[in-house]
Amino acid sequence: MVRCGCLLLRKYGNFMDNLRLFAKGGAGGMGYPRLGGEGGNGGDVWVVAKKRMSLKKIKDKYPQKRFVAGGGANSRISALKGEKGLDYEISVPVGITVTDERGQIIGELNKEDDRILIAKGGLGGNLLSNFLPSKGQKRIIHLDLKLIADIGLVGFPNAGKSSLLSRVSHAKPEIADYAFTTLKPQLGKIMYEDFKQVSVADLPGLIEGAHMNKGMGHKFLKHIERTKQLLFVVDVSGFQLSSETKFRSAFETVILLTKELELYKEDLMKKPSLLAVNKMDLPDAKDKFSELVNQLRNPKDFSHLFEKDEIPGKTMEFQHIIPISAQTGEGIEELKNCLRLSIDEQSNQDNEKFSKKQLLNLHNSKLSHVDPSLKYARMEITECH
Repeated sequence: MVRCGCLLLRKYGNFMDNLRLFAKGGAGGMGYPRLGGEGGNGGDVWVVAKKRMSLKKIKDKYPQKRFVAGGGANSRISALKGEKGLDYEISVPVGITVTDERGQIIGELNKEDDRILIAKGGLGGNLLSNFLPSKGQKRIIHLDLKLIADIGLVGFPNAGKSSLLSRVSHAKPEIADYAFTTLKPQLGKIMYEDFKQVSVADLPGLIEGAHMNKGMGHKFLKHIERTKQLLFVVDVSGFQLSSETKFRSAFETVILLTKELELYKEDLMKKPSLLAVNKMDLPDAKDKFSELVNQLRNPKDFSHLFEKDEIPGKTMEFQHIIPISAQTGEGIEELKNCLRLSIDEQSNQDNEKFSKKQLLNLHNSKLSHVDPSLKYARMEITECH
């Protein structure tokens, strides 16, 4: 069994996950008609993914949120070919999706040093343009951050996600008896004794109808997209948002959370998932936990508990179901070990897929370099037999 060290939680004050900015490519330089000189092209504007960067840092450093690349140099007698203008590189966090004003995706930045061209510089003046330069491209873009983490916590408000992090870390997230105590995403890291790190994203709680942007809605769900795995956290005693809403048992909570994910994006259902059943220190918790496990083994036998449109097309299959108590610490070490085991299994599977893909590419590459005449010779020999 793998043993873990402490979990370090990094809180982001005034967290931002969307930023609108203006970008303009540099203008091209003037041509030199008499000698046929060409002006330099204007510089381009790029967004480049960098670690330790945040959208808030961009906003604080550049309050105008205006980025303009350098203009191309004019053609002159001493340099008939003008130099290209300086590019402008905007450092942004890893995990950014870049969209234009119409919401069309320009590209994604999923790892450090990934880059996307967002505003192209104008062409320098030349013979075809009567030696007149063109202006640089103007563009308003949106930077949309989706957190990248190994594990994303999924649960209704008051499921105990913040309490869980408080129990396994030195952090002091806000904990209270009311819903929505987590209003902004938080990233934590489990540090294991062999120096392995597993990152965890603690995100605002869902409510029924989140896929339609109710509650924290899409602001929460979009961050799940880039987590490798999901950890469902449910209250063993069930959940009720307010006196005006229907009480939901732990089993109903799991099914409704699954339905919300399915309605938002079906691909989320393919992610490996674990289930942490919290508040096992409460009276009758063991009996309720046994009932939950039985219901999860035979979900179709309990479909009468739901309206037809509340039942997901596919039931989530959990790799591990771990009873825990964030209050007493029961099951916390087992939970950490299960998370590590699940992440390692997925990593091994990804490595195997990558190796097979590389071998296939190598095989295809060798075939593409075979002398065509040899191919025909082989075909003729085969036909003779």
